[in-house]
Amino acid sequence: MSTIPPPPATPGNVPNHLVWAIIVTVLSFVVCCFSCISIIGIGTGIVAIVFASKVNKLLAQEQFDAALQASKNAKLWSWITTGILIVGFLVFVVSFFVGGGIEGQMERMEEIRKAIEAAQQR
Repeated sequence: MSTIPPPPATPGNVPNHLVWAIIVTVLSFVVCCFSCISIIGIGTGIVAIVFASKVNKLLAQEQFDAALQASKNAKLWSWITTGILIVGFLVFVVSFFVGGGIEGQMERMEEIRKAIEAAQQR
């Protein structure tokens, strides 16, 4: 049995994953307002964006193997960011329902407001 080597990288078959990296990074930023776990996703999303932005530059320089590696790294970091985003969202949903829903959230906000006012009066 012989194995067939993968086709060489060419400009047409190396995806940069830039759109995916940007979307999950922005969503991580939005979700971090609800779940602190997603703050990590902002960092990993930036790494994904950096790798994704290298792909087209490397292709323009005809460094096809380096472009393929940058594409794989962008995909990996985009998946990592997506996973962190999903976990962050699930943590938010669980904490929301365990914490009493909207009423529980409003009570906690009122407690925070009172604590801030008490600290300002000192």
